[in-house]
Amino acid sequence: MKDLRSVDLNLLVDLDALLSTRSVTEAARRLNLSQSAMSGSLSRLRRLFDDPLMVRNGRVLVLTPRAEALIPPVREILHQIDGVFAESDDFDPRTTTRSFSISASDYATAVVLAPLLRGLADDAPNVTVNVLPRSPDVPAVLRLDSADLVIEPREMMGDSPLPGVSLFSDRWVCMLDGSMHEPAVLARLDRDHYLQLPHLVYSIGQDRQLNYADRHLASLGVRRRIELTVESFLMAPLLIRGTSLVSLVLERAASMLPLDGLRLVDPPIPVPGITDAMYWNPRHREDPGHRWLRQRLADTAARLTPTGDVS
Repeated sequence: MKDLRSVDLNLLVDLDALLSTRSVTEAARRLNLSQSAMSGSLSRLRRLFDDPLMVRNGRVLVLTPRAEALIPPVREILHQIDGVFAESDDFDPRTTTRSFSISASDYATAVVLAPLLRGLADDAPNVTVNVLPRSPDVPAVLRLDSADLVIEPREMMGDSPLPGVSLFSDRWVCMLDGSMHEPAVLARLDRDHYLQLPHLVYSIGQDRQLNYADRHLASLGVRRRIELTVESFLMAPLLIRGTSLVSLVLERAASMLPLDGLRLVDPPIPVPGITDAMYWNPRHREDPGHRWLRQRLADTAARLTPTGDVS
């Protein structure tokens, strides 16, 4: 076992920067050090762990398995050290310059984060909110403190051990271009006609992880002709207009989009609605700034129009 008195714990900060950036140059820039100083830290870290930590693969550096395994514990240790020196109850939203990160879809951003930010402009003028794209690995995002909060449908998260609070519910509707379909189709879209149409599907990530509605249809064995996949709900009107495409969209977001000529109709195959919730790392439970952000987000969601009253 290492004698901690012989270890320069400042090396943990350098190690975290190296693991995050996978670059000596970028790590040095992040910590405002010279490149030679960061190279020296890497050499000391390699001796300390008896592992190269970063090895060259072509033009880039890649982490060794030992280095990959160090990412979560190093981030956790640094967070705990920050907590020791933080003033636990000294958070004033009117004067703080704290920065928060929230991972959310463009849908959740439009529905709940936009009104949240409008409210913060007056009450917390110096707070910065960084909105990050969704990730297919929510636990990793929170474990590594890549985001303070993640907004995801409970139905997608399943029985998660992460602490979370429901924010709002929504239902799925079909979006079509009204000029491209007969009035009878728009009055009542039947299953056979629906399955004959080309479909636009929302997915995330390189592996094109389907949204909850499309996962549900796939689980039922429903086979559709998927002509287009996108990572943004907000692109649906632009891509559907002037085509025979149909897409499952969430009603709250659809009501905010320019719908000129587009129609929203009930899906012919019942699709369960969703409940978006915020999730966080349990170690932030008592952080006063984090508690304040969670409460503001919950309050904002509570003021949203109930599902069914959206027009």
